[in-house]
Amino acid sequence: MQKRKLGKSGLEVSALGLGCMGMSQSYGPPADKQEMITLIHKAVDLGVTFFDTAEIYGPLVNEELVGEALEPYKGKVVIATKFGFNVNPDGSRGEGVNSKPEHIKTVAEASLKRLRVEAIDLFYQHRVDLDVPIEETAAAVKDLIREGKVKHFGMSEASAKTIRRAHAVQPVTALQSEYSLFWRQPEEEILTTLEELGIGFVPFSPLGKGFLTGKIDDKTQFTKDDFRNIVPRFSPENRKTNQTIVDLLTKVAAAKKATPAQVALAWLLAQKPWIVSIPGTTKLSRLEENLGAVTLQLSADELADLTRAASEIKLEGERYPEALLKLVGR
Repeated sequence: MQKRKLGKSGLEVSALGLGCMGMSQSYGPPADKQEMITLIHKAVDLGVTFFDTAEIYGPLVNEELVGEALEPYKGKVVIATKFGFNVNPDGSRGEGVNSKPEHIKTVAEASLKRLRVEAIDLFYQHRVDLDVPIEETAAAVKDLIREGKVKHFGMSEASAKTIRRAHAVQPVTALQSEYSLFWRQPEEEILTTLEELGIGFVPFSPLGKGFLTGKIDDKTQFTKDDFRNIVPRFSPENRKTNQTIVDLLTKVAAAKKATPAQVALAWLLAQKPWIVSIPGTTKLSRLEENLGAVTLQLSADELADLTRAASEIKLEGERYPEALLKLVGR
């Protein structure tokens, strides 16, 4: 497994990590816990050293899963988690975002216990809280770093302006936001900002929430608790229109003796050497397929042709329902 460094921070992780959210929520019923522990162990065996979770996933249970699974590998892997949403006392999802300094510190203490670690490797602000100046949020994480409870500060789905303000208080190691051939908005301003500041980029949903695998079409029926049911980009009519991007990937994949998912991931990794993506899965076969992208070589001409062809495709539908769109790019 190849390694990469997230910007200038010196934090080195596997070129592909593993997003663990889908093991507990969003894409149907939670997966079997023991099966997921086995899958995480297999990921480590295959060279993955970077695992992504969050307090709100579940809520709480995903951190517990990741903590239990990775306890035997303490010191050998990097675990990223997130603060910034409200969780009710009974462990259910609360209302709204919360990045008040005292809340951040409370979340950190609880996450440390669930993850079974002495320090959180990478602590992201999950969504920007407009009621708390970003400088106060960054300062709270800076305190946690000074206390040895957190090693690196990250942000998620923040605007370039907000990233700059936070970075001036506490250097940001990584930004986590959606980025793929299915969603290329970070190319407009975010990538240049990260490069200038020396911040790594951790794209989530690098396979377009599964669409770029080629296993979803306009006739696919999602389970009732699948998040994609309320995503405009995943309406049947938009899926039918957006099939064009999958057709493009399928064509390139056939020429490279690869899969559409591998081509999509290889394209993403080729954009910048400080990009480390975190595709999620609950299946061993998909894990092995995704990791195959690390060694898939796309030539400069192949990359240019794929990028140009993808740029000519107009994809339909927003990537989030309206309520969630209001929380990104702030």
